[in-house]
Amino acid sequence: MSGKGLMISRRGLIGGLGSTSALMLTGCGESQPPTYGNILRMGDNLTYAMQRTLLSPMALVREYDRSEVTSMPATGTYDPARAELGLHDPQGGQDYAILRKGGFADWRLVVEGLVDRPASFSLADLQRMQRRTQITRHSCEEGWSAIAEWTGVPLHTVLETVGAKPSARYVEFYTFDKMADNIDMIDALHPQTILAYGMNGRDLPIGHGAPVRLRVERQIGYKSLKYVRRIVVSDKFADLGNISSGWAWYNGI
Repeated sequence: MSGKGLMISRRGLIGGLGSTSALMLTGCGESQPPTYGNILRMGDNLTYAMQRTLLSPMALVREYDRSEVTSMPATGTYDPARAELGLHDPQGGQDYAILRKGGFADWRLVVEGLVDRPASFSLADLQRMQRRTQITRHSCEEGWSAIAEWTGVPLHTVLETVGAKPSARYVEFYTFDKMADNIDMIDALHPQTILAYGMNGRDLPIGHGAPVRLRVERQIGYKSLKYVRRIVVSDKFADLGNISSGWAWYNGI
């Protein structure tokens, strides 16, 4: 299903819009990441507050024609099972190697936290859910960009399936290559935020995060984590590594 002209039903955002409204009204309060007294983080939060206040939470990024798809390099971890990369969690790498050998038939996405129905989804489960295909520009923090076609299940569909609670404010993602990050409920409920299992009309390649990667189209590339294995819905912000490592938590584009 193409994302162009997509309209979101009110029923599809029950609970989610409540979270969005609360987030907008609280401004720089508890719904925003803490600054830890750091002036750079305070600047990040100012940018975040301004974008959330002035821009529509459901505004779509540009989508392209298939003729405009370009080549896209695989960056970061190319395969969590390769020990020589030095980036992967040894146990996670072993688990990934086993799952990859089995064609990811035994892969499961765990979704837990502030949800009514914690669940574990197979790749086939996700593929049976509402599908969305979108051709978007990936903007890398290293300065390059590329256009690719992504197919997957909207994250808001998964959150509706597990019954994310109205108090939810953040969604955390954990991966096989020892990466972790989180986004707020505005981006989580955005129609172009998807869990992608396809790229350019084929199954998602290993180098691009198979079997499932996150696509957060309204933020810069490093927010779209690869090799997703677990999702946690939370009402509290957690620095999962980016802020303490000097990266901006929010990078809206």
